[in-house]
Amino acid sequence: MTVVRVVVVEDSRVQRAHLVDVLEAERDITVVGQAGDSVDAMALVRRLRPDVVTMDLGLPGDGGLGAIERIMADLPTPILVLSARVTGTGSAAAVESLLAGAVEALPKPERWDAEAERQLRCRVRLLRGVTVVAHPQGRRRPPVPDLHRAPPVAVAASTGGPAALAEILPCLGGLAAPVLVVQHLHPQLVDGFVSWMRRVSALPVVVAADGDLPQAGVVYIAPAGAHLKLVPGLAASGGPTRAFPAGGGRLALDPDPPGLHRPSADQLFRSVAATAGGQAVGVLLTGMGEDGAGGLLALRRQGAVTIAQDEPTSVVFGMPQAAQRLGAATEVVALGHVHGAIRGAVSRLVR
Repeated sequence: MTVVRVVVVEDSRVQRAHLVDVLEAERDITVVGQAGDSVDAMALVRRLRPDVVTMDLGLPGDGGLGAIERIMADLPTPILVLSARVTGTGSAAAVESLLAGAVEALPKPERWDAEAERQLRCRVRLLRGVTVVAHPQGRRRPPVPDLHRAPPVAVAASTGGPAALAEILPCLGGLAAPVLVVQHLHPQLVDGFVSWMRRVSALPVVVAADGDLPQAGVVYIAPAGAHLKLVPGLAASGGPTRAFPAGGGRLALDPDPPGLHRPSADQLFRSVAATAGGQAVGVLLTGMGEDGAGGLLALRRQGAVTIAQDEPTSVVFGMPQAAQRLGAATEVVALGHVHGAIRGAVSRLVR
């Protein structure tokens, strides 16, 4: 049996003791170290090299965010944020932790029950062995975009996606295309995620609404609890809209079908393939599982440009790898080159 080695970072001794009991309940997870502040956390990670770190955000000193940044800069390790700040208005702080380099951020339950304890152990097991990269330093903000209309760019991500998108969106200033984004995220994190993307993006960022006509140079993020789709649109006269050179379309929010992921990358990609055909760009970034692989293949079969993030720069290579196995990606590129691949694809399509 493979044992997952964990360092628990939590300033409350009572909470820390409870987390240790929860994690070690089934004996395949062992807590090798405990820390109550960011300095001790860094020292333990350096000395013990754990498989996973659980991190509270409310630490003394420079807090959990500072600890995440230092760990990810010097000793990249899968970090699972578990904090009460994830809920409500504190969700923005949790999103900042993801962008600092944490792999996932979860709300700390007000009351632990058997299901909450089981889910925590499952997340820790899943995060063991994921590929993590050093925290990127700095952001640059390109010029204000122009508003020429062009084929849609559909982007999907899961684990590691917020940090990846925070690297891509600042580099898309002036893009002559609407950008439709599906990010797997806990529902309580969506508002904070959107707020953060607005701060770092070179393009305007909005939450997609049912019936929106996608405009070039705008980023549309799927809300929680519904699939984001591109569907054929009708103008006031009853004829097709001309939002971009593929016959036009509008955004639709659809709760069906229910499934593991809602919003789903596959649902977005398949709808873009059906509506825009080959006049589109699909981008599949880091993430666990296989969501998006089949949809990216549908796009490629229509003649669209399809881009997948490569393994070395993916936090988790599950989704891009599944797409590569299907032959769904026309291009496989490092994270730092994704924005260039998008720009190149859009330029070719609008000639």
